[in-house]
Amino acid sequence: MGAVMMAFITRCCTKARLDRLRWWMVMAVLALVSLTARAENAELTSLRVERSEEGLFLTARIRFDLSPVVEDALRKGIPIHFVADADILRERWYWYDREVVSAQRYMRVAYQPLTRRWRLNTSSEPIANVGLGMSLGQNYDSLEEVIGAVQRIARWKIANASDVESDGRYMLRFRYRLDASQLPRTLQIGSVGHSDWVMSVERRIDLTPELAR
Repeated sequence: MGAVMMAFITRCCTKARLDRLRWWMVMAVLALVSLTARAENAELTSLRVERSEEGLFLTARIRFDLSPVVEDALRKGIPIHFVADADILRERWYWYDREVVSAQRYMRVAYQPLTRRWRLNTSSEPIANVGLGMSLGQNYDSLEEVIGAVQRIARWKIANASDVESDGRYMLRFRYRLDASQLPRTLQIGSVGHSDWVMSVERRIDLTPELAR
């Protein structure tokens, strides 16, 4: 009876481990599919982080094409918002990675009919909350020029030098997206789940070699 019971328990434990393994495999596939779906309409062509005495600076280049729906909204004077997120994580073998720093870059693109020029406002806070007066603004002559500026991030300070230590292992989690939540309410209802308003790309890189210098 004891041998039968032991064999039964062994089979149950083995089955439970197999079930967990299958579950993790399914989750990994779903995560890969999700990441691919988020990145299929945008491409992160370059991403690097440099450390100096002043802090950590991020430079990136994102390539994407506006959908006809988004471009039409822009030309009709509806502002479009983009957001870049940069999170620095410290790896911990005994628990989940710890978030050390989180930085955001908010960008608002709008057409000005009176001057027939394009305006890009950039801020570290949601522009809808702080207002245009608290953001850095720049004018452009064409939609192509202003979108080109939105696709470039040059030496964006994401952390102070004291925020990270040289003896730890750190990762950067970077995400760039079109923020449809900033659209007027009437457009938000129609944009939910609509592929024309979905644009995002995400990547992780190891910061340890850079921080060890």
